[in-house]
Amino acid sequence: MTPRPFDLEALADISESVRRFAQREIAPHVSQWDDAGEFPRALYRQAADLGLLALGYPEAVGGTPASWRMRHAMTLALCRYGGSGGVLASLFSHNIGLPPVLAHGSTALQQAVIPAVLRGEKIAALAITEPGGGSDVAALRTTARRDGDDFVIDGEKVFITSGMRADVITVAVRTGDAGSKGAGGISMVLVTGDSPGLSRTALQKMGWWCSDTAHLRFDGVRVPASHLLGEEGGGFKIIMSNFNGERMAMSAAALGFAQACYDEALHWARQRKAFGGMLSDKQVVRHKLVDMQMRIASTQAWVDAVADRADAGDQGPDWVAQVCMLKNHATQTMQFCADQAVQILGGMGFMRGTKSERIYREVKVMMIGGGAEEIMKDLAARQLGL
Repeated sequence: MTPRPFDLEALADISESVRRFAQREIAPHVSQWDDAGEFPRALYRQAADLGLLALGYPEAVGGTPASWRMRHAMTLALCRYGGSGGVLASLFSHNIGLPPVLAHGSTALQQAVIPAVLRGEKIAALAITEPGGGSDVAALRTTARRDGDDFVIDGEKVFITSGMRADVITVAVRTGDAGSKGAGGISMVLVTGDSPGLSRTALQKMGWWCSDTAHLRFDGVRVPASHLLGEEGGGFKIIMSNFNGERMAMSAAALGFAQACYDEALHWARQRKAFGGMLSDKQVVRHKLVDMQMRIASTQAWVDAVADRADAGDQGPDWVAQVCMLKNHATQTMQFCADQAVQILGGMGFMRGTKSERIYREVKVMMIGGGAEEIMKDLAARQLGL
């Protein structure tokens, strides 16, 4: 599917709008925010005022319907010109926390939660990963037992993006019989951040420093049964379908970060003098830049193709396989471009404050989060019948 001309104009408009926002409100402050371990909550309101938080959500909950192409254009520009995975991860953590509420929550629950988040007034998060589980979702052990009109939750979650500040948290729990295992018996419930018995511990990370990441503990946390998302025991399918959107967004983000590295490397090569000329005059440097562009171009084409299929309603097994393979390809492109940019920048590439140094540290979380490379390959193989 090829976007119509007005679609292309709209894509250009949002890219330019987000570029200005990122260069004005994000890029100049990222190093300071990294040192602080968080960015101001006011940024949520600023992004909401520009319409960024609401993009892709229905009007009924205060959103702005948008194609995947449109959402990707926003993500790519924010990453390319903002240059911070930490800002992206927390500012848009609602895009992994809210879809299960939108798709499976009651109308009353949707109206109570989603509009305030899209206005930048509240922060939403998703809590699935556990200390002993990692990518093995079916092995989760956090339990939610029914007690009258409530569920009572006990357990732990780890590596939760926006976990320290989230006002609402979509949590994967086990509601089956005591001692049950596997995908059966997993459910999704919405927990409010001020729930008694919920405690949070901040985690220190290799990258994404300004994204608040938490270890959550649930000690007898009571949640109204009306906060159950979908059917009891139907949580595993909700989680798996939610991953597809997350992986697509991560692919677009990885592409944006790769472009940020290329931009910085090209600028440096054109103004840095060495051995009697500019770095860009050296064949070996030009070849590095070309190698980066080759990977960026192929990733852009693949991101667009997968998005177009999703917008056309084609989300079958082959499409899922494409999403998995794209997520690996895009993050590998990001890894390659970050490495080459740091090499071109030389000693400056090792210094705090350059985009390439920051992105170099953030590569691994992109290759692990949302499904590690090995998981993506195995899932793609199964979807392709290999």
